[in-house]
Amino acid sequence: MTEPTPVLSLRGISKRFGAVQALDGVDFDVHAGEVVALVGDNGAGKSTLVKVMSGIYSADAGECRFEDEPVDVRSPQDATDLGIATVYQDLALADNLDVVGNLFLGHELVRVGPQLDETRMEQRAKELLGTLSTTIPSVRTEVASLSGGQRQQVAIARSLLGEPKVVLLDEPTAALGVPQTKQVLDLVRRLRDRGLGVVVISHNMADVFAVADRIQVLYLGRNNGDFATADTTREEVVAAITGLRSNGKEPS
Repeated sequence: MTEPTPVLSLRGISKRFGAVQALDGVDFDVHAGEVVALVGDNGAGKSTLVKVMSGIYSADAGECRFEDEPVDVRSPQDATDLGIATVYQDLALADNLDVVGNLFLGHELVRVGPQLDETRMEQRAKELLGTLSTTIPSVRTEVASLSGGQRQQVAIARSLLGEPKVVLLDEPTAALGVPQTKQVLDLVRRLRDRGLGVVVISHNMADVFAVADRIQVLYLGRNNGDFATADTTREEVVAAITGLRSNGKEPS
């Protein structure tokens, strides 16, 4: 049986900052309708790889393919135009605005005038949050009054307005309590069910095993394991993260 083509595929990605080799020949794939966890210790290269995928950094070497076509992602706008959305850990939400204002910040809908089309934006916000089954009480609630999990839901929902095919989530459950973490993980599953390719960067192994279909490990800027979550253990993944296993195998 032929393997499905990844929606986003990186091959041989390298990136150097002066004397530091942050990435060294990294391969990475994510398929439509799949959650891939990207894990590794501090300094493993996770953030650098995400910034390459999102267009903040340009790779020094390697190839990026999107829907099996070679692409050159040299800016965040390039990534957005392709269909790659990124939700960073800081969320970049405006506390003084309501949910609608945050969802459309910088991309407001206007009527002739120009005047903001508040009615259309509110309706679109309700439709989007409804399809995602979020726990946000009202689209007119100020973001400052939302819980951490609800704020994460707003940030993820905002990333979907451009109808991306891949969503990159940087530590989406960091500093959240148990109920809020469950809300976010449920939302990640719903993104997968919508047919999106989802990349989750996380240090939390419990969350990774709860939501990911595959786990890709980076160690010192290189690939060090690609695990089907159902067929591996936390101990095997941690061993790859710490370098006790090389590419998923014990060193000889």
